[in-house]
Amino acid sequence: MTIRQIPILFFLLFCSLIAKSSSILIYMDEGQKNHLKAYGIAYWSIKQSADVSWLLNYRGGSFLIAYNKGVEDECKIRGISYQVVADGKVTAILNEISDPEVNMELIKLEKAPKMAVYSPKSKLPWDDAVTLVLTYAEIPYEVIYDDDVLKDKLSSYDWLHLHHEDFTGQYGRFWANFRNATWYRDDVKNQEAAAKKNGFKKVSEMKLEVAKRIKEFCAGGGFLFAMCSGTDSFDIALSADGVDICESMFDGDAADPHAQDKLDFNKTVAFKDFKLDINPRNYEFSNIDATQTRTLNQTNDFFTLFDFSAKWDQVPTMLTQNHDKVVKGFMGQTTAFRKGLVKPNITVLGENKGAEEVRYLNGEIGKGRFTFYGGHDPEDYQHEVGDPPTDLNLHPNSAGYRLILNNVLFPAAKKKPQKT
Repeated sequence: MTIRQIPILFFLLFCSLIAKSSSILIYMDEGQKNHLKAYGIAYWSIKQSADVSWLLNYRGGSFLIAYNKGVEDECKIRGISYQVVADGKVTAILNEISDPEVNMELIKLEKAPKMAVYSPKSKLPWDDAVTLVLTYAEIPYEVIYDDDVLKDKLSSYDWLHLHHEDFTGQYGRFWANFRNATWYRDDVKNQEAAAKKNGFKKVSEMKLEVAKRIKEFCAGGGFLFAMCSGTDSFDIALSADGVDICESMFDGDAADPHAQDKLDFNKTVAFKDFKLDINPRNYEFSNIDATQTRTLNQTNDFFTLFDFSAKWDQVPTMLTQNHDKVVKGFMGQTTAFRKGLVKPNITVLGENKGAEEVRYLNGEIGKGRFTFYGGHDPEDYQHEVGDPPTDLNLHPNSAGYRLILNNVLFPAAKKKPQKT
């Protein structure tokens, strides 16, 4: 054998090994260098019509992708840990997962959902954790807002995100501290102009109609994900259909003094029996949120993800995939939901049991589902107005951000019948 023949021999040997290798395993346990970008490669692979499976509870919720050099190259470019796995090893993994005594399951990911983020076009002085992580993971999305929802554009999307939003028409309750700030005054002006353009007398009336359209989107089979005040203000607005809960600084006239008694909790999706905060100077909408009364601080603020049966309860299992079942807490205008105000048909995914706080929940509306996640930014404990955005290059293994991305991939999954 000549020296020139040696490289050729190694190349042929490499090709032989690849030929015997059928899949790329993107493991999601503590060994993964970049959990967040791993979701992006799974989404990208689905878009490329690759055969992608989500291995629930196997090494932290790993992804198994039919071998493709393009996928492998992307893993290298994006800094994602992976293994090229031969047929025999794949068979062993699948046999382990299929064992009825093992709490694991394989879910096929078939269609990359079309993503929409509900957000104003104007710049406001806070960031959105979801858009941050979608951008970091290289998952495409489109920004829509009230005009788009009212023009029935939601039907062209599979997944919708709501973040730091106020559906009650009270401009986020920022009036007391920021009513003279340029960004606040501009937001009020823009919202009032949008309401008038769309035929509404008040911003609160427009926001209610938007909330109802979003609820219809979900009932028709859409997937809704909300964080921070996008959670409780959504339900509060729905409960106050036909009731004025806005004081004069928000809509020009006084709130109904009997508003609390007129709330209809049958119209809400997640919460019941809550009490409105009737002081417009308070940075709070109701007692759904525990921010103002909680005794936790950053040193002891954690919540635990529940374990579900992967073979029978695929939905909550998908939504709780993680390499760490105990997740750092983080604050927001809406930080955590009081457990006693969560409807009994809701699935609690994560809670701080000692504090009676629900941090992460999921429910059904008609043919669709919604997830509410308390807090503003999983890697910025107390994000203030005007703070700089989180640099996710510093948090590629964030357990809190992983929960957001579980919801992104969930609509791609081929669901199996649930246990009855």
